[in-house]
Amino acid sequence: MNGEILMPLPIPAIGDWYQAPGGVRFEVIAVDDDEGTIDIQHFDGTVEEFDFDAWEDSEYFPSHAPEDYSGSLDIEREDYGVDLDRAAMQGWSDPLDYLDQSD
Repeated sequence: MNGEILMPLPIPAIGDWYQAPGGVRFEVIAVDDDEGTIDIQHFDGTVEEFDFDAWEDSEYFPSHAPEDYSGSLDIEREDYGVDLDRAAMQGWSDPLDYLDQSD
């Protein structure tokens, strides 16, 4: 190591996303304080369990949730029922435009 001091990774909360040094992202799906374990689910749906010591010694780092949520759902991009390539707000209107503004 290049003189770097590694701090233990804090115990995460359910719903937190992390990334492994190789780029693989995963979500924390369970934390059991009594058993001292953390369950994670990889983007492809694979579930894995760590004990607190192994988690604290890992080189994972916080990440954001993927934009494409289909990994563990076993569905194709075309099956979403929405156009994911369209800008999020495109085609939306302001609901206040439809209020009756007459006195």
